[in-house]
Amino acid sequence: MLTREDIFKHVKENYGTLPDYPFRKFPNYAALRHTSNGKWYGLVMNVLPEKLGLVGKIEIDILNLKCPPELNDILRNERDILPAYHMNKEHWITLVLERTDSKGEIYNLIEQSFNLTR
Repeated sequence: MLTREDIFKHVKENYGTLPDYPFRKFPNYAALRHTSNGKWYGLVMNVLPEKLGLVGKIEIDILNLKCPPELNDILRNERDILPAYHMNKEHWITLVLERTDSKGEIYNLIEQSFNLTR
């Protein structure tokens, strides 16, 4: 299982990114931004599962990433990769962190999002 701390460590080591907390109303929502242009390449949030069409009463951590539209439908599996929560669903996906198994796969998706948002 990947955690938000794992992601924060990875993006700091690989992209020099520190999480940014832009929402006063949602103090745990962390934007991952390019240091050069300020564009987001990821957003870590904690939401109730029902917001994603999932079952559960306890907030879960999710990660939104940009994804090419042609891969978007292929990656979505309605379990751990979903249509983006609160983002353009054609160009973004949501990963349910507690359900992710492969750090390498997730880190590849982060790199892809980073490159797509340059």
